Amino acid sequence: MTTETLEFQVEARQLLQLMIHSVYSNKDVFLRELVSNASDALDKLRLEKLRDDSLDADVSDLHIEIDVDKDARTLTVRDNGIGMSYDEVGQLIGTIANSGTATFLKELREAQDAADAEGLIGQFGVGFYSGFMVADEVTLVTRRAGESQGTRWTSRGESTYTLEKVDDAPQGTSVTLHLKPADPENQLHDYTSPWTIKQIVKRYSDFITWPIRMVPEKGDSEDAPEPETLNSMKALWARSRDEVSDDEYHELYKHISHDWREPLETIRLQAEGTFEYQALLFVPSHAPHDLFTRDFKRGVQLYVKRVFIMDDCEALLPPYLRFVKGVVDAQDLSLNVSREILQQDRHIRMMQRRLTKKVLSTIKEIKTKDADRYATFWREFGTVLKEGLVTDSENRDAILAVASFATTHAEDEPTTLAQYVERMKDGQDDIYYITGESRQSIENSPHMEAFRDKGIEVLLLTDAVDEVWVDAVGEYEGKKLRSVAKGEIDLDGEKDEKAEGEREKQAEDYAGLLGWMREQLEEDIKEVRLSSRLTVSPACVVSDAHDLTPALENMYRAMGQEVPRTKRILELNPGHPLVKNLNQAYKEREDRSGLVESAELLHTLAVLAEGGQPKDPARFVKLVADRLERTL
Repeated sequence: MTTETLEFQVEARQLLQLMIHSVYSNKDVFLRELVSNASDALDKLRLEKLRDDSLDADVSDLHIEIDVDKDARTLTVRDNGIGMSYDEVGQLIGTIANSGTATFLKELREAQDAADAEGLIGQFGVGFYSGFMVADEVTLVTRRAGESQGTRWTSRGESTYTLEKVDDAPQGTSVTLHLKPADPENQLHDYTSPWTIKQIVKRYSDFITWPIRMVPEKGDSEDAPEPETLNSMKALWARSRDEVSDDEYHELYKHISHDWREPLETIRLQAEGTFEYQALLFVPSHAPHDLFTRDFKRGVQLYVKRVFIMDDCEALLPPYLRFVKGVVDAQDLSLNVSREILQQDRHIRMMQRRLTKKVLSTIKEIKTKDADRYATFWREFGTVLKEGLVTDSENRDAILAVASFATTHAEDEPTTLAQYVERMKDGQDDIYYITGESRQSIENSPHMEAFRDKGIEVLLLTDAVDEVWVDAVGEYEGKKLRSVAKGEIDLDGEKDEKAEGEREKQAEDYAGLLGWMREQLEEDIKEVRLSSRLTVSPACVVSDAHDLTPALENMYRAMGQEVPRTKRILELNPGHPLVKNLNQAYKEREDRSGLVESAELLHTLAVLAEGGQPKDPARFVKLVADRLERTL
């Protein structure tokens, strides 16, 4: 037979070297690529036989076979699938040498960054060439089903490749890699080792539909050893729900999550139509210890046609669902040449949108049907789920529907916003909340006194994210979310002329003291006013309606953002003896220098009451000690 030797163009040689040395981060994937190509060839033959029953092709035992020869240092992957004709080998396997290579390389060199480069590489399907990462020479022998003559393609990945017609080729395709010399220091990647081959197949190709067989090494017996099937072919997500037991689901969850406990919920999704994919997701029963760390590995496993692509595919679920584990298997996706990085396309966005809605609807179903399981879920993952109220406006209503919050209405029973609205008092227009580090500290806050006195329910928010989402959401069913520690509060409802007159009289009586205290404390506060929210405490500090709270300021600073210090408002309780006496002393004394320390102490006590810290702790301790000494 005539052998045709063809020369790679200069650009093609450069591109081939790029594929071999730069694109793949893990050389093991060469076997995944070859097995995946073999699986596609088997799929195509099955479909071709269904369309054309007269096709002269054997489909009785479609399979993939891996054969290793340690002595010759070769590894062969063969299938009995559709195969290729002589012309198809030139067109498909020879694609790397086509006339578009120069243009492709030019665009690659002009790419602005690595992401752009990978995007371009993704337009160029050359998974077959990954074999050159581990081989000095690659030989491909193929015969198209229904034809009598085969083709041999050979190359050392350098300057030339050869094409040759052969008569004795079996149906399908075999790819033989003449492996590079062994590396004694890296036995884990000895591709003549059956153990290594089994591990790679188990990781990447376990769920492929077709059996992947390996011929064991011959022993002392003269009988040929039976091939061993390496893959399970049990893709649970591709089987009907009736065919899979809970134990099988749980085993898969434990395998992919490395969690020894059973999941809280199993979620199945099958999307059909122009773009098909299947998903099998799990909600864990416990939050991992590193859920809120920067290094937390989030995302689900991604398969394409049952071929494993990546472990932590972050693009398929938003960050606030990072606790969800599972598998997504798509029929077709835009992948880069190494299948390791997804292209950003509409299919990915569509899948994320659908998966997110499915998870949220499942959580809502748990909440509706099983109070105990919902309580477990919210205890473990409520904090992270609330991040979605800030970042995902599209699903904000769905998240609010499953969110619950501690409340003054009941000590041990959290409430939803819908339940809060149902219980609102006549004339109440706002949903009130307070944020802080713990339930105990905010329940005892001076800001709560008037609300407690009038029996008005307040949400008790103690997670760091609560400082952010309440501003992002703003309102619920037309009711504003309003902090009891911000702005002016008026809980009196209908105006009472007598009460109004009393307030006006107090304002006039305290006008001098309020103005004087503002001058004395101007470094720390922007206003001093009488309070309508205090019934027991002498004073409190509040933020203006649109100002950042101290906790939020500290949060931004911790993230490295420069935030100017915001002066706050000091509110005084005109009915408290301490405030009354201070006002009386202010009126009676011409020399008020002795009252400056009292004003400073009153302000610092208000800061402490809400969980803040004195500006100068040593000075505060000295002032208190001096006052105690005088009273003893």
